[in-house]
Amino acid sequence: MKALVESFKSGLNTKDMSPLQFFGKHGISVAFVICVITFSLASSKFLSADNLFTVVMQASIIGTIALGVTFVVIGGNLDLSVGSLLSFSTVLVVDLHDKVDPGMAIVLMFLFTLLIGSVNGYLIGYLRLNSLIVTLGMLSAIQGITLVYTGGKNVDIADQENTWFTFFGREELLGIPVPALIFIVLGITLQIVLVKTGFGRKIFAIGGNDTAALFSGLRRNRLVFSTYLLSAFTTACAALILGSRVMGSQNNVGEGYELLVLAGVILGGTSLLGGSGSIVRTIIGVLILALIQNGLLLLGYPYYTQWLVTWVVIIVAVWLDIAAKRGKLLSSF
Repeated sequence: MKALVESFKSGLNTKDMSPLQFFGKHGISVAFVICVITFSLASSKFLSADNLFTVVMQASIIGTIALGVTFVVIGGNLDLSVGSLLSFSTVLVVDLHDKVDPGMAIVLMFLFTLLIGSVNGYLIGYLRLNSLIVTLGMLSAIQGITLVYTGGKNVDIADQENTWFTFFGREELLGIPVPALIFIVLGITLQIVLVKTGFGRKIFAIGGNDTAALFSGLRRNRLVFSTYLLSAFTTACAALILGSRVMGSQNNVGEGYELLVLAGVILGGTSLLGGSGSIVRTIIGVLILALIQNGLLLLGYPYYTQWLVTWVVIIVAVWLDIAAKRGKLLSSF
């Protein structure tokens, strides 16, 4: 926790910082405040306890996945398979709940999810295949595996009232919803790993300059492999939350999540070019998306409006990232 606070304080130093540098560094925080103020003025229900609880619950699944994907993107790669992997993992843990005991179902789900993540990591890290092509192909392959496994049928837990499996998605601990608690604990842990450990510094190095990192003696293949394992792990955690909350699963329950996850990561300032990013800023980016989606629904806009806004958010965030890196933010108008 101390390391997390120190890293946050260091980002607040605005001495000798130009307006462009300030916007590039703190624009996400400013956007978060503006978002909260705007929707709170537009709807009296926005800041209610029940609505904020809903926002946190919505953000917990996307945010948990985004934590692992942040490492992948900082390392200079992409993971577009997380949506289908979420579908597979959720279906698996729910289906195995009644076939074996809940504890064994969770263990098996994590093992198979990590196995799929290791396939991504091997193809991209060791065989050096393009991450966009590999994970896009895996998106389809995993969805196909899910449909074959279930025979195209949705799965449900039979006795939903008498199982401790509800703990991960429906219960509270110390007055905090467990999904939010999982999200927070993972976020703090991974932020410390990213900024205070040699592993985190190496991930920044391979994403910032792959060639220089290679000549520095860093084992890029192992590092890239580990980022995809981490992405699979956080996706499994999200599947645990989702399956526990719904106590059932559709075959395509994770469809579209890859877009929302990537939008949250990019909005949080993690560069698609690799080499820069932050877990804390990813969390803020995910919360902004959740607030926008919730605010639009409260204002009566149709559901598809969220996708249009998400698209705009991705385009603007990528433009700001590339323009700021080239020092041409203002001249690019």
